[in-house]
Formats: sequence, C-alpha cells, structure tokens
Amino acid sequence: MKYSIPLLFLCLSQTVVAHYDPVTEDLSIIDAAHPPAIVELIMPSESQSLTGLMLLANGPGPHPTIFLLHGYPGNEKNLDLAQTLRRAGFNVVFFHYRGAWGSQGQYSLFGQAKDVQNVIDHITDRAKELRVDTTKMSLVGHSMGGFSALRTASQDDRVQCVVGMAAANLGTYANRDQSAREGFSNYTDQLIMLSGYNGDKALAEIKQNASKLDLRTYGSGLKGKRVFLITGAEDTVVPPDVQASVASAYREAQIQVQESIIPGDHSFSATRIMLQRTVLAWLENNCS
Repeated sequence: MKYSIPLLFLCLSQTVVAHYDPVTEDLSIIDAAHPPAIVELIMPSESQSLTGLMLLANGPGPHPTIFLLHGYPGNEKNLDLAQTLRRAGFNVVFFHYRGAWGSQGQYSLFGQAKDVQNVIDHITDRAKELRVDTTKMSLVGHSMGGFSALRTASQDDRVQCVVGMAAANLGTYANRDQSAREGFSNYTDQLIMLSGYNGDKALAEIKQNASKLDLRTYGSGLKGKRVFLITGAEDTVVPPDVQASVASAYREAQIQVQESIIPGDHSFSATRIMLQRTVLAWLENNCS
C-alpha cells in the first residue's frame, strides 16, 4: 500500500503518540518557545505568604491545570505524580499551607481549604502568563490533602474535577477511642514542620468543627463535578471502608463519583507506578 507524504507523516505521528508513555518516558519533542519549566511561587493567603512551585507543561497551552495537595504533615509530596502529569500535558501547582514547611502563618487543618482557594485565585490572575486553561482546573490531594481537595471542590465552582487519594475523613476523628486520639496527638507533637501547632490544638480543632469536617456531608457542593476516590487495599490509616462510606454518601446525593482500590499502603509505597497510571487515566478521560 502506498501513502502520500502527508498521509505517511500523519500515520507515523499517530504511531509515535500512541506509544508515548508519560509515566516512564521523557518528551521527545520540546516546544522551544514554550518548553516545560519550573516556576517558583510565593503566593498570598490571608495576609501571609505561601511557598510553592508550578510545573509548566510543554507547549503554548493554555493547559488544564492540577493543584496537587499534600497530606499531614506532607512528607509524601507525590512529586513523581506531578512530573508524570506535566509530561502528559497538565500544568501542576504544588504548595505548602500556612504554617507548613516554611510558609508563613499558623498551621490549621480547618484553614487549608481557604489556602487552596487563595492559591487558585493567584494562579487564575496569572493565567495567561502561566499558560493556564481556567475552565479546566482540578484538585488532586493525598490523605489530609484529599480531604482538603474535596472540601475545597465543594465550595469553589472553578474546580471541575477532584481526586482524593486515600482521602482522610476528619469528621470521624472526633469519635475515635481514647487511645487513637492520644496516638494522633502524640504524633502531632513531633511535627516540627508545622508552625504553632501541637496535638492539643489538633484535637480541639477537630472537636470544635466535627460536623463541618465530615466528607460525607459535602455532596450538595459537589453536584455537577466529577469525583474520583482511590485508596490502597492495605491502607491502615484510611482503610478502604472509609472511602466506601464517602462514595456511598456521594452516590445517594447523585454525585458523579468513581472509586478504585489498588494494592498499596497509605502512601502507595510499593505501587507508585500503578497509582500514577490510575490517576492519569481518570484525569485524561474526565478533566483534560
């Protein structure tokens, strides 16, 4: 079979694209005028400054943009996932909440959603400069970051898609037994990367806001949005049954929610590639 030169080029191009794997391969063609880049960010939130960065995708865009939210305290930052998403054509914004890892202010569990909204404000204001498609903005959060992603998405109409990876349901923490609460408090006392925070403050914050911290109550705010929940089968911090109860509540509220359970612990330590493939596939099918 013979091909014209244009048709042959098209077929070859499609073959190259079809076999490109952003999880394991670097980009083969770089836009010289708009290459992938890292932008260091200092962003305002409630009169304080947050530290962060943005991974700019290849090409002029505008690109769909992911806000990647870390957990508590944020030792696992999921930047391997961030790089994969950038290679796949998404911009990725990563930052530290007030009082965490050098960001100004005092840390607060309840205040994280406001920080996320303020970061979205900042990136939206710089959308042209940062090659952002403001109609395609998504939140991806891990553990406590998954909680903040779902909470923010329920309050902010600019967010169209949200992924909770082992998303913690803070609303259930107040009902844990005394031993579990003491363990959480003692762990928090060791977190020197969280400014002005300790175990007593954490427990008091959860107790005072318990009714507002239950992920299962966010259904009305998530209407019209796409939600993906993913957890590890061996996760003992946020077990699969926690995710199942949240997903069930969202279905009752007629939310478009999908869920997945893959092998792995709370940080998906042994299944990072599988995590990346699962999250990327869902985002590409629903949010790009």
